[in-house]
Amino acid sequence: MFQIKICGITTVVDALATAAAGADAVGLNFFPGSKRYVATERAGEIADALPPGIVKVGVFVNATEQEIRHISKKVRLDAIQLHGDESPEFMATLADLPLVRAFRLDASGLQPVGRYLAACRELHVVPRMILVDACVPGQYGGTGITLDWSTLAESDTRENTIPLVLAGGLTPQNVAAAIDRVHPAAVDTAGGVEYAPGKKDHTLVAAFVVAARAAFSAGG
Repeated sequence: MFQIKICGITTVVDALATAAAGADAVGLNFFPGSKRYVATERAGEIADALPPGIVKVGVFVNATEQEIRHISKKVRLDAIQLHGDESPEFMATLADLPLVRAFRLDASGLQPVGRYLAACRELHVVPRMILVDACVPGQYGGTGITLDWSTLAESDTRENTIPLVLAGGLTPQNVAAAIDRVHPAAVDTAGGVEYAPGKKDHTLVAAFVVAARAAFSAGG
């Protein structure tokens, strides 16, 4: 669905700068507890302003099926990212929508992810992409903490048929190294291109896209 995603977009200006920089996707955060939360009406304005081809991903944390469907329709989202404690059974209620499932990796590594995906397959619902982020107790992402790349680099993630999105503390300075080490299908950043939570630094956004695109082109 995308290769480079800038998450936590809260303004039209930042959305347009992100698109102009060459990112494939923007993330709109609908979790009220997030510093990058965006109300549905504002999200609709952002979505309307984006040029064709930019993937609009709605980020949800433990929302109800009804909330997700309502916002998805109103904002015309292209994908739904579940970033909370949603079960495989809950995912099955949204099986008709393009889903991205986020996982916060702790000391258990990828084993819980494998078990979760196995349960999803039994329910005939498989996410279009899986996103891996750093685990910070009590928080649901967007922490700026760098993920332990070695956990992924030493695993069999490339044998997984579901595209992997790498997140967690990515910046213009480290994204190329992360791509070269992990070989993900896509990368995602929020705080790594901000001057304040929810406020994008357009120079950093452009630098992140350039560095990521070059690393992907080099075979990362």
